[in-house]
Amino acid sequence: MQFDVVTQSWPLGGSICELKVTACFNQFQTNRGPHLDVMSDKRQRARVQGSWAKPLPKQPRPTGAIPNSSTVVIPSANPPPAGWGVGQRMFEYQQPAKPVRDVPTEKVIEMGGDYEISHGPSGVSRLRLIHGFLPPEEADWTFSKLLAELPWSQKTNYRQGEAYEEPRLTCWYGELPYTYAHSTLDANTQWHPLLVTLRCAVEKASGHRFNSLMCNLYRNCKDSIGWHSDDEVALGTRPTIASLSLGDMRVFSLRKQPAPEEDGDYTYVERLRIPLTHGTLLMMEGATQDDWQHSVAKEYHDRGPRINLTFRTMYPEHQGPRPRAGLPPQH
Repeated sequence: MQFDVVTQSWPLGGSICELKVTACFNQFQTNRGPHLDVMSDKRQRARVQGSWAKPLPKQPRPTGAIPNSSTVVIPSANPPPAGWGVGQRMFEYQQPAKPVRDVPTEKVIEMGGDYEISHGPSGVSRLRLIHGFLPPEEADWTFSKLLAELPWSQKTNYRQGEAYEEPRLTCWYGELPYTYAHSTLDANTQWHPLLVTLRCAVEKASGHRFNSLMCNLYRNCKDSIGWHSDDEVALGTRPTIASLSLGDMRVFSLRKQPAPEEDGDYTYVERLRIPLTHGTLLMMEGATQDDWQHSVAKEYHDRGPRINLTFRTMYPEHQGPRPRAGLPPQH
């Protein structure tokens, strides 16, 4: 469709021309299709300037509840305008189902002395820490002698049916075999003479007699022993374990056994940390093996070799477990 717009001026001025243009546009809009309505409307507003050319009406903003219920709305210091439809209650605190608990701070024992570390549930658990049990020169000579002359070997153990090499070297002395985890060490009555001397010194200091010895060699910072208790049946009830450390310092850690209602969760149990230095003797007595676990963890900085001698008393299986009483020292 074609049409002409007359641009000739008349005495009435621009008003007549504006009427002619408007009429032409009206005639054009009457005869065109609906798909041109939007585009022509924009062109009309672009060509015709004036205060009567009104902008498009604004779309109303959504009101009511926020559609995504999973979105967490956090109160802001500058709240949005009320027109956004956000209510006054934007966040509601709900009390947690379980009470909030603090993880106990790990305690460190560095000074020598006697410590009662707990009073239940199996009884009183005691530690005795003796620094300088062996003087430095004697400790140096003893360490070198044992490192060179004991029959160290790496044992194979099992975890969940899979074999693995223990991350340390060991050897065992005693009239009876020793079974722990899924590994058994054969009886060995050929005590090294130096170990016999050390056993007599430990018995004199502790008031207990020992007939067995587990020797552990931690070669470097990567060697370790996991969480465990020396609570085998052959050790009797409430065994006393005497642990003599030689060589580089390693951290000896203890953690309390969780209460039955904790379902094996060690998150909130008490923990102790004891740096064991060259020539130090540590005694674990009372209910320590019943109520606590201990370990020597891997470390992330260089450590030299360390020897740990743990003296204990084994009872024949046919006698069954029995209480461990203090005995007079041997002379």
